[in-house]
Amino acid sequence: MNREEPQLADRKQRQNRNIALLIDADNASPATLDAALTILGDLGTVNVRRVYGNWSKTALKGWSQLVHRHALEPQQQFDLTKGKNATDMKMTIDAMDLLYGGHVDGFGIMSSDSDFMPLAIRIRQNGTPVYGFGSTRTPEAFREACTRFIDLDAMVEDDERTEQGEETAKPEVDKELVKLLGDAWKASKRDDDGFASLSEVGQRVANRSSFDARSYGFSRLSELVQSLPNFTTEKRDSGLFVKRVR
Repeated sequence: MNREEPQLADRKQRQNRNIALLIDADNASPATLDAALTILGDLGTVNVRRVYGNWSKTALKGWSQLVHRHALEPQQQFDLTKGKNATDMKMTIDAMDLLYGGHVDGFGIMSSDSDFMPLAIRIRQNGTPVYGFGSTRTPEAFREACTRFIDLDAMVEDDERTEQGEETAKPEVDKELVKLLGDAWKASKRDDDGFASLSEVGQRVANRSSFDARSYGFSRLSELVQSLPNFTTEKRDSGLFVKRVR
């Protein structure tokens, strides 16, 4: 079999998956939409694109300008009580309708609001992946409830500096993440030289954390691990293998 055939089959299968992106316009930046749509390509094709907010607000003008360009379906939600909006409830109801309709294979939720934590948990309990998109101020509760959480503000800032020819300093990988990777390596099947498949390590990490390598300035987990002095990697025919050295 041609080595490219499995990749083509996987790409075709991914393209056939139906993905829904639900956007909390009050708690998401329109400047990050392109990045979110690109990342959701990991899951499939984003056919459902809904953006929620009170469109009488001038603060949502940026989102209004993207409605036609990105085929977004605007959902009007009036602020019934000062300081509160009905967006959270409407997004949750729509997500449940889509989930139980059985025609959506994955979700993206753009918001930095922790109120969506129960929704993300419920979607995952159904065995459906849910990607969270927010900023550095997004509460940990919502981050960890998602299958993956990506800090889009950090990504956009990094891309802007790159376009301007500036050197970009990647976010520091904290000790907790290094420990998480180390624990996953220990729990994985290792060969006589102490190497474990990065694929298995990544799967074990995913069971404990929603972190995504892109939030640290790397396009994939392998690049992040290779940047850490705590690990060494070895490329083999069957994939990349990793070993903790310190």
